[in-house]
Amino acid sequence: MKFRLKPLSLAVIAAFSVSPAAVSPVFAQSTDNLPQVQVSGSRANDSYVAPTAVSGTKSEAPLRDIPQTINVVPAQVIKDQNATSIQDVLKNVPGLGLSTGDGQRDQVFIRGFTAIGDQFVDGFRDDALYFRDLSNVESLEVIKGPAAVLYGRGSSGGLINRVTKKPGIDVSDVSFTANSTAGRRAELDLGRGAGDGVVSWRLTGAVERGDGFRAQQFIDRTAIAPSIELRFSADTKLLLQADYLEDRRVMDFGIPAYRGRPVNVDPGTYYGARNAREADFVQSRVASTTATFTHRFNDEFSFRNGLRYYDYHLNRNSTNISGRVNEVAGTMALLHGSLARDENGWFNQSELTQKLRLGETKHEILYGVEFGRQSKNSLQASALASNTVSIFNPVLPQINPAQVLTSNYTVGSYDTFGAYLQDTVAFSEQWKALLGVRYDSFRQKANGANINVNNGVVTPFNLARTDTAYSPRAGLVWQPTETQSYYLSWSKSFQPSGENFALAASNADLAPENTRNTEVGAKYDFWDNRASATVSVFRLERDNIKTTDPTTNRVVPVGKQRTDGIELTFNADLKQGWKVVAGYAYLDAKITDSIAVDGTTNVPGTAGTQLNVPIQGKNATLTPKHSANLWVTKDLGSGFTVGSGANAVAARAANPGNTVLLPGYVTADAMAAYRTAKYELQFNVNNIFNTGYIISGHGSSPNLSLPGAPRSFALTLRYHM
Repeated sequence: MKFRLKPLSLAVIAAFSVSPAAVSPVFAQSTDNLPQVQVSGSRANDSYVAPTAVSGTKSEAPLRDIPQTINVVPAQVIKDQNATSIQDVLKNVPGLGLSTGDGQRDQVFIRGFTAIGDQFVDGFRDDALYFRDLSNVESLEVIKGPAAVLYGRGSSGGLINRVTKKPGIDVSDVSFTANSTAGRRAELDLGRGAGDGVVSWRLTGAVERGDGFRAQQFIDRTAIAPSIELRFSADTKLLLQADYLEDRRVMDFGIPAYRGRPVNVDPGTYYGARNAREADFVQSRVASTTATFTHRFNDEFSFRNGLRYYDYHLNRNSTNISGRVNEVAGTMALLHGSLARDENGWFNQSELTQKLRLGETKHEILYGVEFGRQSKNSLQASALASNTVSIFNPVLPQINPAQVLTSNYTVGSYDTFGAYLQDTVAFSEQWKALLGVRYDSFRQKANGANINVNNGVVTPFNLARTDTAYSPRAGLVWQPTETQSYYLSWSKSFQPSGENFALAASNADLAPENTRNTEVGAKYDFWDNRASATVSVFRLERDNIKTTDPTTNRVVPVGKQRTDGIELTFNADLKQGWKVVAGYAYLDAKITDSIAVDGTTNVPGTAGTQLNVPIQGKNATLTPKHSANLWVTKDLGSGFTVGSGANAVAARAANPGNTVLLPGYVTADAMAAYRTAKYELQFNVNNIFNTGYIISGHGSSPNLSLPGAPRSFALTLRYHM
């Protein structure tokens, strides 16, 4: 596939064409309304405690006022842990399960439900399938439970919002990291605040090259993100951002299963092509531009208009485990496939915020409208690579691309319209409420053909569907003191057919799935707001899950999944230099109603005899019943800091029939750093005890599970110019 980067100038021109009448909501509340949020222009602070978030209300608002669980991973945690991927960061968030993402994308399960399309950046949908870079990320926020009232379709278990680094501070940082798997990564963060002037700017970027612990693994990545803010007055600003990322790596589907567990081999054992660097690579290129124009009319009204355009190309080539393992012979088949995706799209959000007093109540009302259009085209082909590869000592085939057996192409378009209303109400100092509703219209079209190369049969298709839905939200907050906050909330979302992938004949006639979340919780602040703790108890239910009728082999909307859970978090900046991030989650996630069976695995000890297992009553895949995280650092004085932590994850089901389990594990990490005003030297050790474990799975297959990394070391030198 030949890659090309479409000119970004069109998006920049479109960004400047935003109407001057469009302005941004200022949710930070004045003393005449709810508590005011102050934003400073100094260097980003090093706190582990995040008192505010932007994702819960689409503005910076105190977490204690939001009747919903929102987990924030601040910049300093990312830095101290030397996190280099979304997966690394999310180890600090309880209630998540990790997915391999087919070896091509960031993907997690939140509270038992896949969040494949629930990635956002600064509140804009970012559902292209790729690995994100962290060089332009200030913090990561995870909203738990449905959030469709503000963000539209999806978000069954929650969503992930990346908050980017923006102009406004003086910063001049460069860093270089070398690790024990021959990896090298350089980062840049330069910026200047406007001071009393009009223009402030920032430039971030990263270059990463290296190998990995998995045989044939490599990564070749480049990222750059310039931004500029024009301050026309104290009340009127225009923020322009651009972002470019190119990422090439081995597409790794993991290892097979044997007798109900991932096969016991060296974690570096690779199952794919012998020439994986040329035959099993995934390459993505993503470019985007964003313009955000804000204006504050007066103390009562403010307005925001944001426009984002993106362009995404994917060249994916893989050799992966196909079908069921022959446990008698100890062999499996490999399938080689290729996929080219070409996408682009835009989203425009306009939001008016009004502050008013009605009697004794104070209101902050958000009126919002969102339009969007996405074009998603794909060309896919597959062929058998080998029938008899050993699962214990694989001799890998040389792939020259193999003979194509089947292929298909799809041209898809997606049109989004949403209108939403949200009211933040303060009845008194102790009682507050958050109410909202959103209307969505989501129109999809898909046309193309399925091609059988052997017999020359071409089956064209032309499909279309429009779904409309209302997504309500209601929450009540009681704050008996300034340090206690108790809440009750209910919210709903919908997931249309073809939300993340193109419509198909099997799902084009099916109504959207519906998700409901009922939650009670408490949020506490301690020690002059230097520590915070949360606890939440919830029930999350999803109806109309699409399953396959075993008698007709058609996809039908029969099925229900329910997650009952408890989540606890604790973040602290304590005296004597101690900082803490801790969390625990209990998730009882089950398929409570389904006629489907899982035929993905075989009868143990056979040559591949199919085992059809009813999935009703089974645990949701990749969802541990228990998980916990802990990370603690200590400032020793004189510039020295040390830290360590651990992650514990219980066993998870690899496939819907629960016939293969991924064993539970505990890993430990540590760091030490020496920091001065100009230099920082940081040393990280991951998986101190060299624990063997499976970090992620596919979610629907028993045979595509990825081993976790063995013990590794990283040394980072950072210079503040």
